[in-house]
Amino acid sequence: MQQFTPVTGEERITSLDTVRGFALLGILLMNIVGFGLHGAYDDPTVAGGASGANLWAWIIMHVLAEGKMRCLFSMVFGAGVVLLTVRAEQRGAGITAADIFYRRNMWLILIGLAHAYLLWYGEILYAYGLCALVLFPVRKAAPQRLLAAGCVLLVLNIGANIFIGHQMQQTIAKGKAAEQILKAGGKLTGDQEENKQKWEALKKDLKPTAEEVEKQNRRWRGSVLEVLKVRAELVWRWHNMAYYHHYNLDLFSMMLVGMAFFKWGIFSAERSLRFYAAAAGLGYLVGLSVNSYTAYLRVKSDFDPVVNAYSFVTYDIGRLSVAMAHVGVLMLMVKSGAFRWLTNSLGAIGQTALSNYLLHSVICSTLFCGYGFAMFGRLERHQLYYVVGAIWIVQMIISPLWLRRFPFGPVEWLWRSLTYWRRQPMQRVAVEGAG
Repeated sequence: MQQFTPVTGEERITSLDTVRGFALLGILLMNIVGFGLHGAYDDPTVAGGASGANLWAWIIMHVLAEGKMRCLFSMVFGAGVVLLTVRAEQRGAGITAADIFYRRNMWLILIGLAHAYLLWYGEILYAYGLCALVLFPVRKAAPQRLLAAGCVLLVLNIGANIFIGHQMQQTIAKGKAAEQILKAGGKLTGDQEENKQKWEALKKDLKPTAEEVEKQNRRWRGSVLEVLKVRAELVWRWHNMAYYHHYNLDLFSMMLVGMAFFKWGIFSAERSLRFYAAAAGLGYLVGLSVNSYTAYLRVKSDFDPVVNAYSFVTYDIGRLSVAMAHVGVLMLMVKSGAFRWLTNSLGAIGQTALSNYLLHSVICSTLFCGYGFAMFGRLERHQLYYVVGAIWIVQMIISPLWLRRFPFGPVEWLWRSLTYWRRQPMQRVAVEGAG
C-alpha cells in the first residue's frame, strides 16, 4: 500500500506562506491586549489608558488590524484545505485523502484545547479545527459557488451583529428603567428585577469598574493554580458563548472565500500586477473609510456599549476590504521582488506558523502571568506594542535560520507525524546534483 507524505519545501507556495506569516504576526497585535489587560480589547477606557498614545494605538489597530488579520488567517486556512486535499488526491490518495484531512484537523482540535487551557484562552486553533470538519465536502466546488456561499454567511453574520446590538440596547434600556424605579423608592416586579440583573451583568462584562479590573489583575498575577482557574473560566465561557453561536460564521465565511481566492490564483501570485494594485487601492479606499468612521463613532461616544455593538454592522465590510488590500500589497511585493528580505522572513514565519503562534503564547503567558514576570495590568496599551515588536524581531530572525537546518517547525513536525501516523524526518534531505 502506497504511503502518502507531507509536501516538501520545494512544493510549497511561497506567496501563500508570505500571507500566512504576515497574518500570524498581525494577530499578535490584537492578542497582546488580551494577554496583558483585562476587558480592554474593544474598549480602551476599561484599562491600559484611553488618551494620547494609548488612544491612537487603539485607533490604528481598529482601522488596520482588528479582525483583518483573523480574516487573512482564515482565508489562508481555507486555501490550505484546497491545497492539502488536491495534492493528496493528485498523488492517488483516494479515500486516504479524507483520512489524512480529518486526522489532521482532529489533532488540531486537541492541540487547540490544550493551548486554550494551558496558555491562551483566546486561541483560534480549536475553532479552526471544528470549521475544517465541514470544509472537506466542498473542496471541489467551483470558486464562484464558494465565494457566493461565503458571502451568504457574511450577510448572516452581519444580521447576527445587528440582532446582538438590538438586544444589548433593549437590555440597557430596561435595566436603566429598573434602576430609576428603585431611585424613586419604588418596588421592582419579578421581570424588572431580572432586567436589572441582566444590565448589571452586562455592565460588569463590558464596562467593569476599576476595582473589578484590579481584582482580575491580581488573579492573573497569582499562583499557577489561580491562573489556570481564571483561564479555564474564560475558555469555558468563550467556547459556550461564541463558538456555537455566530462566531463560526466569521471564520467559516472567510475560509470559503479563501478557498475561492486560492482556486482563482490570487494567493499564489498568479494574477496580474494591475489586479493586485487595484485590490490594494480599492480595498484601502473602502476599508479605511469604513473603519475610520466606526472608530470616530466609538471615540465620540466614549466607547458606549450600544455604539460599539452597532459599529459591527459594517465590521465585515471594513475588515474584508482591508484584508484584501493587505493581500494586494503582499502579492505586489512578491511579484516585483521588492523587499525580498521581508517577504522571505514572512514566508519562513508562515511556513512555521503553528510553532510561532504557540511561541506567542509561551512568551506572553510567561511575561504577564503570575508564574512568570507577573506584568498583567502593569503596562499601558501603547507599551504592549513594544513587546509585540520585540517578538516580531525574534521570530523574523529565528524562523529563516531554523528552516535552513530543518524542513519545518517543531510543532509542525509533531502535527505532521501524528497526521501521517509515522515519525517524519526532522532534517533536510540533500538534493542530488546540488553543487
